[in-house]
Amino acid sequence: MSNERIGCSLADAAATPDYMNYLESASNSLPSLHVVYINTSLETKAYSHELVPTITCTSSNVVPTILQAFAQVPDLNIWYGPDSYMGANIKELFQQMTLMSDEEIAEIHPKHNRDSIKSLLPRLHYYENGACIVHHLFGHEVVERINEMYCDAFLTAHFEVPGEMFSLAMEAKRRGMGVVGSTQNILDFIKQRVQEALDRNVDDHLQFVLGTESGMVTSIVAAVRSLLDSSNSTSSTKINVEIVFPVSSDSMTKTSTSASPALISVKAGDDVILPVVPGVASGEGCSIHGGCASCPYMKMNSLSSLLNVCHHLPDERNNLKAYETERFKSQTPQGKSIADVGCQPILHMRHFQAKKELSEELVYQVLGSHGNGK
Repeated sequence: MSNERIGCSLADAAATPDYMNYLESASNSLPSLHVVYINTSLETKAYSHELVPTITCTSSNVVPTILQAFAQVPDLNIWYGPDSYMGANIKELFQQMTLMSDEEIAEIHPKHNRDSIKSLLPRLHYYENGACIVHHLFGHEVVERINEMYCDAFLTAHFEVPGEMFSLAMEAKRRGMGVVGSTQNILDFIKQRVQEALDRNVDDHLQFVLGTESGMVTSIVAAVRSLLDSSNSTSSTKINVEIVFPVSSDSMTKTSTSASPALISVKAGDDVILPVVPGVASGEGCSIHGGCASCPYMKMNSLSSLLNVCHHLPDERNNLKAYETERFKSQTPQGKSIADVGCQPILHMRHFQAKKELSEELVYQVLGSHGNGK
């Protein structure tokens, strides 16, 4: 497979002594639950789970997971990691919820109200030294530009974007002009607003500022085109939808330069040639081609590398022995299998996804006299 080390800035942040020290502090504050982002390594999940009962999460279920845990376990402390942006944004979201009515909060989670949200805030902790390099693109300069040029646009923000962009989208959300959440939440919001414009049957121009990784552009464009195409067959209304992907001026790439003959101009339609595209050149940072799956810092294995392995099958000469994940056969500090212990937080998340509540096993571990109940 790839000769380069496969990595992720977030996963790497959770594999440091500093993160383990963070969890050591958590283990001294009972009862505690560690909520960790799914893209961390199996070793991180295993080591964490032995220190503090752990459940994995995604950007789509992190808020429901945290709210349910607080509702289900009295006086619980929650320790989120390793994404400091997402942690700060979740806390900001909950602080904004204290300004909502009990009825509005109940729509988000039926077992919470203003008093319960206020009471959980001091018990919600997040790691402050981890960041996704993709979402680091959205800084102060970008926010100023959005305020200046797109003050009337719909604003969207993923939970992982830096606080300035998140706060901007939160303010827009209060006006009914924005959404904060997962990539699916953002996609659903855009589709809903486009459908509402189509239903009004009046010519309109919609602008959406996309505060997340550029990989979402493809799915959004496909969804919007599908809605517009279905409408064009039954209506003469003209609806234009503009998707704005903001990046820092340092994260723009020229598509054709004399110094870089390998880069060719990008065509948009039959006549328009784009001299620049959002995202830095491959190998320098995050590009327009996608999020985690194409992040150069992750150094994901290529299709050619995968095919190279496949060509060795069937492995009669045992040539693939070197590629086996021997590290998963190692043991945790308590002498248990990395694979066995590391999978438990994932199984806890799967239970939550299916039942919308923490499993009895996880609650027992949280309340256990030895921290993780083992």
